[in-house]
Amino acid sequence: MQILILSGSRNPEGQTARAINAVRRGISAAGGNSESIFLTELKLERCRQCDEDGWGLCRSEGRCTIEDDFSSIVEKIEAADVTVFATPVYFGDLSESMRGFLDRLRRTHFPRIMAAAQGIPGPAPFGQGTPAIGLCYAGGSGNGTISCCANLERILQTCGFDVVDMIPARRQNLEVKLPMLELTGKWLVTKPTSGPPFIPPAR
Repeated sequence: MQILILSGSRNPEGQTARAINAVRRGISAAGGNSESIFLTELKLERCRQCDEDGWGLCRSEGRCTIEDDFSSIVEKIEAADVTVFATPVYFGDLSESMRGFLDRLRRTHFPRIMAAAQGIPGPAPFGQGTPAIGLCYAGGSGNGTISCCANLERILQTCGFDVVDMIPARRQNLEVKLPMLELTGKWLVTKPTSGPPFIPPAR
């Protein structure tokens, strides 16, 4: 079981990193393997909106024309059994590094999903249906985690991920949530799916 964790934080010793490390402890305890990538440490350009209509090869071929570290991360997502997207919250939204990466990911991925649904030959969707969770941490006032989670969930669903959980955390409750995040890591090793709703047994 290989679990990929993408971080939109630039501080490997910060609070988002503490949350990630709790998830990784749970993964390890359950016998899984994990890799954590800090997006700010890589060469990632923003989307250029190449053509006059604002698209480019992302729409016609399902790939990005920019030659940087983007494609290597996509390969890791394709190889992972589960992907975790962890971001600090800024202005009630994703960090700029996470936003920039996901802007390009959905541009290259969504056209593939639409083409496959219509039976049009072309590159296969990558990671479609792969379980994913989002983790949004807010420092300072702690506000904005819910709106950040909502935005992240929508983007991940557009990319075709099976979003099995969105976890808001804030400066005021991180200590309480760290044990829960370890349990979440253990749960991820089971490769959970959203599946049908839970129906409690009759009593």
